[in-house]
Amino acid sequence: MSWHEWVRNAEVEPSLYAADLARLGEQIDVLLRGGCRIFHFDVGDGHFVEPITIGPVVLESIAPLVHEAGGVLDCHLMVDNPLRHFPQIARAGGDSATFHYEVVDDVPTTIDAAREHGLQVGVAFNPESEPEDVAAVAPDADLVLCMSIHPGYSGQKFMPDAVDRIRRLRAALPEHVFVQVDGGIDHETIGAAHGAGATLIVAGSAVFGSDDLTRSYRGLVQALA
Repeated sequence: MSWHEWVRNAEVEPSLYAADLARLGEQIDVLLRGGCRIFHFDVGDGHFVEPITIGPVVLESIAPLVHEAGGVLDCHLMVDNPLRHFPQIARAGGDSATFHYEVVDDVPTTIDAAREHGLQVGVAFNPESEPEDVAAVAPDADLVLCMSIHPGYSGQKFMPDAVDRIRRLRAALPEHVFVQVDGGIDHETIGAAHGAGATLIVAGSAVFGSDDLTRSYRGLVQALA
């Protein structure tokens, strides 16, 4: 399976970093029943980003629930050394792994290394990196992730200049490569991000900050339309 088989026009990806981890399985099940199929799974190593977040042990515990319902786990590696994490992510049930442009010397070789483990591949970049520079080395990726916040903590505000960076990224990439956006997405910002060219939209607090997860998820999907 590939991203082109997973994506239904455009997708809202709930970010599990913002979930109630005491009820993680329950909340995933609610969202699956509500129509969600792609979940964003953030891995932070305490080096590239300050917090140490959930990792392969948690991923392995939820992968059967997600996969049995036909869902996908999209793993965002906010780590200094993605090469050492690819095997763990693949063994734990991750379907796609995104690494950061800023931490590798050779993006194409790193993409190939992830594929060797059967993973779909994404390349992420921070607000300080130029979209055209990233696009130039990532034509063989499945997606490129434009961060609309500084990675690390959930609940940050969307950076307005991200809209222009998304637009520039979309223009610089081959048509088959998806553009993803992550950070500060809510009902007020999702339309601008999608309109600029992002078709994979990561949302954390806007989904999990509500008592009604299905309603918040579906509301974001409707905002895309």
